[in-house]
Amino acid sequence: MARITVVRGDITQQQVDALVNAANTRMRGGGGVDGAIHRAAGPALLRECVERFPRGLATGDAGWTAAGDLAARWVIHTVGPNYSAGERDRALLESCYRRVLEVADEVGAASVALPLVGAGVYGWPRDIAIETAVDTIAAAATRVEEARLVAYDVAAHGEIRAVLERRGHPV
Repeated sequence: MARITVVRGDITQQQVDALVNAANTRMRGGGGVDGAIHRAAGPALLRECVERFPRGLATGDAGWTAAGDLAARWVIHTVGPNYSAGERDRALLESCYRRVLEVADEVGAASVALPLVGAGVYGWPRDIAIETAVDTIAAAATRVEEARLVAYDVAAHGEIRAVLERRGHPV
């Protein structure tokens, strides 16, 4: 079981084995976390996404690429369900976290930095996104040692921390 931690900061600056990208199904970059990771990684990331995922990725799935200019070794891309567009099946959001950890195990990543998948432009209510992330990661059988939830703002950091405390995770 991975130790779940929370930090406030920029996901592209995390010193971990793998960064998690909240991607879209096309896998060609986008806004939010996706855009930030692509900008920081440089053009090699997009080239590899095109090569490895010519048809993109399905919602709830995950796959990896090298991390380009980032400090991490890998980027694990996952496609969350778009709550704002009516994709409200929580099982798809849970699948994102399970698949991320499975892919992390495949590549041998001991530490992973994750955003709150779906909680940005895809519109998942933050409380549901946080509970889904924490509960799914906590229940996963994985060799990942640290799953670091990265909050960009103070409010999200506090909310994640509160859920971790309520669930009995040391913070």
